[in-house]
Amino acid sequence: MRKYEVMVIIDPDTDERQVNPILEQYTKVITDAGGTIENVDVWGKRRLAYEIQKKTEGIYAIIGLTSEPDAVKEMDRLFSINEAIMRTKVMRPVPEKQKKS
Repeated sequence: MRKYEVMVIIDPDTDERQVNPILEQYTKVITDAGGTIENVDVWGKRRLAYEIQKKTEGIYAIIGLTSEPDAVKEMDRLFSINEAIMRTKVMRPVPEKQKKS
């Protein structure tokens, strides 16, 4: 099991009330594979650094999780199929002892 952070940018035309159900649909892949979801932090609508699909804003969400790599790959693949998801980024956070002061 490894720790991951997944950043998701959702289409800004998506209703704010639909964001959590969309994310829960995909985090279920992790929990079904025996992983855990530590937190889901929805930042809301933010301006993008550059246009994506001719849009200048997106709804940002950060998901902290612990899982096997295969389950995270499957979740990322499913995110890429959904047209409401504009971008995803899967990251492995640097452990505290490896960070330089």
